[in-house]
Amino acid sequence: MTTGPATRQIYWDIDLHWLIYIFMLLPLVLLGYGMWRRYRMWRQGGPDQRFGDWWERTKTVIWESGLQRRVLRDLFPGVTHAFIFWGMLALLGGTIVVGVQADAGLRIYHGWFYLAVSLILDVFGALSLLAVVVAAFRRYILRPARLDNRPDDAYFLAILFVTLLSGFVLEGLRIAARPDPWGAYNPVGVAFSLPFSGRPEATLELWYAVLWWAHMAMAFTFMAYLPFSKALHIFVAPVNQFFRRLGPAGALSKLNFEDETIETFGVSEVTQFSWKQLMDSDACTRCGRCQDNCPAHLSGKALSPKSLVQGVKAQMEWTFTHRGVASQDDTGPKLIGDRVPEEALWACTTCRACEESCPVFVEHVEKTVGMRRHLVMMESQFPPELQLTFKNLETNFNPWALGWAGRADWRKELAGAAEPFEVPLLSEHPNPEYLLWVGCSGSFDARNRKVTLALAKLLHRAGVDFAILGTEEKCCGDSARRLGNEYLYQTLAQENVEVLKGYGVQRIVTACPHCLNTLKNEYPQFGGEFEVVHHSQLLESLVATGRLKVAPITPKVTYHDSCFLGRYNRVYEEPRRLVLAASGARPVEMPRHGASAFCCGGGGGRVWMEESQGQRINVMRAKEAMGTGTSRVVTACPFCLTMLEDGVKLSGAATPAKVCDVAELLQEAVQ
Repeated sequence: MTTGPATRQIYWDIDLHWLIYIFMLLPLVLLGYGMWRRYRMWRQGGPDQRFGDWWERTKTVIWESGLQRRVLRDLFPGVTHAFIFWGMLALLGGTIVVGVQADAGLRIYHGWFYLAVSLILDVFGALSLLAVVVAAFRRYILRPARLDNRPDDAYFLAILFVTLLSGFVLEGLRIAARPDPWGAYNPVGVAFSLPFSGRPEATLELWYAVLWWAHMAMAFTFMAYLPFSKALHIFVAPVNQFFRRLGPAGALSKLNFEDETIETFGVSEVTQFSWKQLMDSDACTRCGRCQDNCPAHLSGKALSPKSLVQGVKAQMEWTFTHRGVASQDDTGPKLIGDRVPEEALWACTTCRACEESCPVFVEHVEKTVGMRRHLVMMESQFPPELQLTFKNLETNFNPWALGWAGRADWRKELAGAAEPFEVPLLSEHPNPEYLLWVGCSGSFDARNRKVTLALAKLLHRAGVDFAILGTEEKCCGDSARRLGNEYLYQTLAQENVEVLKGYGVQRIVTACPHCLNTLKNEYPQFGGEFEVVHHSQLLESLVATGRLKVAPITPKVTYHDSCFLGRYNRVYEEPRRLVLAASGARPVEMPRHGASAFCCGGGGGRVWMEESQGQRINVMRAKEAMGTGTSRVVTACPFCLTMLEDGVKLSGAATPAKVCDVAELLQEAVQ
């Protein structure tokens, strides 16, 4: 029977324990030096405004580091990592509690608090130890393709395992030597004490003392090793999460062509990245989630987002180590070519699947486009088929070899409609409720003109007051910007903004997510502040308010999420509600949908490029869509519509599904 409050002797059988604070000095110095060295590497990069809205940034760290939200999306490795993290965090807290009582003279480690802390440490320590074993099993026995094992990975797991195991052995030795009346709150410690039961107390005390100092040495070794190893992410990941991009996900940085002191554009050296982009490379843990979600990588292209970031890291370290030498000796490795293959840069669809899946918020797309900018604007080095695309954008203001004067010719087809009407030009009908931004695909591509006609008819039927720019509308510039031709993009953007502001446009609706993203998130960089909505959003509201009467046509439908509508602008539910209204049933979801949707392969300017490596991304996605057993594949993007229709044709399916836009589906239901 026990009496008095629950507690135990701190530093049992350890004399001169205060020496640990002296022995800790060297590891702390090495830790500080290592972190300072990494900081100086990041400072090689340029400025980046990542401050402000501190509470929002703090919430990100709480959710992503503390609660491991993104980590847990991938359940098996996610739970493993979470248990290691939470276990080590709990043990660190327990160590602090012990130190506060033993060395600060604050008597807190007793009573219910002692019992609670003892149980928490035992449970979380055991889970952490088990998770380390599972992590090692996964890495070295299961060996998933996304993990590239290095010696550092083994060292990291080994030091965690030995540190955790030795802690439990120490607890077992203590309980075996001095039976603990509160042992029920140390169940794992009691289990570890069983092999030592019955041994002489003096022997147990000797083993305990020797192992205790060895345990401390191991902990100090880990401390010193941390900034020079994979364990660096323990510090850098939360910082990287804190400084994540808070603005629109789809807004790329703007280059200043008016600054005459700038002699080069784009990124060919790591010093041309920002400090945040360089810190990204140290936050990366090589977990491979980005790679497992990259359509280019999964289809057999040269791109691996993980390898790209690690290439940047290797070049950052080389540049820092050889600073002052690199400028004199041009024989060192190059960022583009040696560290990051050119073909990898051109394989990217800028779909942001990598960024969406990254637990530490590494930003891959901006790096990719930065290097593309250098190749295009400084080296004139890009896939040959883009020469025609750029020329068409410069001369016809659209990517097709079609005259700009025919941009509004699609309106002629309304004359033969069942209910003929005219779509006015903004110059003829100023101050409409909405400007309909038709976009290049909706104006010139024969298949996508049908979507424009369906949308115009629906808006007319709902009584929406709208007009178009006609020949005054130019390509929004999305493809030019993401292909690295920033100068051409800015030329188009500035001309469009000038026209829109000249008419006093306030509200814009468009059927193209690429136009949506550019007008909404990137034109503000040029003074163009507009309220921009996607046609699926406007049509859904028209149905919901009864301005469009719908009779469901009940086909079995699957919906493909456009990357630029979904991951870039978080529009997921409105198109699905529209499909529900038009078809009478929720769409049958593909295995990869919503934020995890698989790209069609047309983003990042890839729609204008040949796909010669590996499998065709659009065929992969088309097969996934038809695998749902659907008769209709619905999307809400002109690029996706084109890519998926081609993908269905090339898939070799006996009964290919029909591909249509949400506006076309709704028009069927309304008619």
